[in-house]
Amino acid sequence: MRGHGTTICTAVSLLIATIAARSSPAQTASSPAAYPAMAPLDQYMIADRDAEVALARSAAPASISRNAEVLVLGRRGYETAVRGTNGFTCVVERSWGAGPDDPEFWNPSVRAPICFNPAADRSYLPLTIRKTALVLAGRSAAQIADSIRVAWDTRALPSLEAGAMCYMMSPHQYLNDHDRQWRPHLMFFVPQANASWGADLAGSPVIAAPDVPDHMTVFVIPVGRWSDGTGAPADAH
Repeated sequence: MRGHGTTICTAVSLLIATIAARSSPAQTASSPAAYPAMAPLDQYMIADRDAEVALARSAAPASISRNAEVLVLGRRGYETAVRGTNGFTCVVERSWGAGPDDPEFWNPSVRAPICFNPAADRSYLPLTIRKTALVLAGRSAAQIADSIRVAWDTRALPSLEAGAMCYMMSPHQYLNDHDRQWRPHLMFFVPQANASWGADLAGSPVIAAPDVPDHMTVFVIPVGRWSDGTGAPADAH
């Protein structure tokens, strides 16, 4: 992968799992953690490498994903399975990109295909690389959060580039136990601020998710079709 080496560790910020779960009465702040610790690594793996490549590519329309870099999760981190030519990178993220207090932080069922654009590949992916490295080193959710906080404070992580965003349009995504597929959507990463895109207003398709630990705000925009062109449910967020 461009500038990251052949074998890297990565994870997604699964803020959308938290957003979707807000509307689910089955999960509340007082609910006990369903997944209190990391499961055996095998439970997070996808045995068929080709199947993982296909799942990763399903995050975005083929016009984007067919020429993207594709990573698959190996026992030492994410490995480059397919070299790309258009600057995008597609991966299947696991559960540990969620906030450290999320009850599904260690849910081994989570499969979140995502395609990062070039700006997010350069400036967001280092964050996901660091998170997964900590997971594979056996750190707890709290230790991961502390380590990331130190990395931000010491500028060991890069600032977000303008225009950093990703596609999460896979009809096969499994974001959490409550909402599973939720809806196809785009996510835009911006420095943490009270930016106004009309987010969270009545009738607005834009959702704003302040991500305090990761020093950013994520704007989530649901779209009407999955990456394969089929229609998606138009439920309210």
